[in-house]
Amino acid sequence: MKTPKLRSKHGPEWKIQRKLIHYLRDRDWLVEVTQGNMFQTGFPDLFLAHSRFGIRWVDVKSPVRYTFTKSQKKKWPIWEKKGAGIWILTGYDEENYDRLFKPPNMRDYWKPAWDEEPTVDELLKELE
Repeated sequence: MKTPKLRSKHGPEWKIQRKLIHYLRDRDWLVEVTQGNMFQTGFPDLFLAHSRFGIRWVDVKSPVRYTFTKSQKKKWPIWEKKGAGIWILTGYDEENYDRLFKPPNMRDYWKPAWDEEPTVDELLKELE
């Protein structure tokens, strides 16, 4: 009888995030980890601040397989419309680091199937 493989308590995104935090702090970024809970659903994983480069909201995704949560799919377009961009990083290397100095790239990771869900305008109308 085969012994079942024990699964890690944390997934691949958590492992990337741990190393990314060190990578960013070594480059003088303030890195605050957000805590996803019932009061904070849909928030990106990290809040970054740098005295020279400003503020960034960053979500860490697996470079191979990823998805956005339902809350992220609802909130992030609203944040984007209000000027709060979200950067997606998939590693802790120069290529990912350079993304922080380009426009927010959340839309680069947006899957067309998600467009079948309510639009940003529909969601904003619900808030009125």
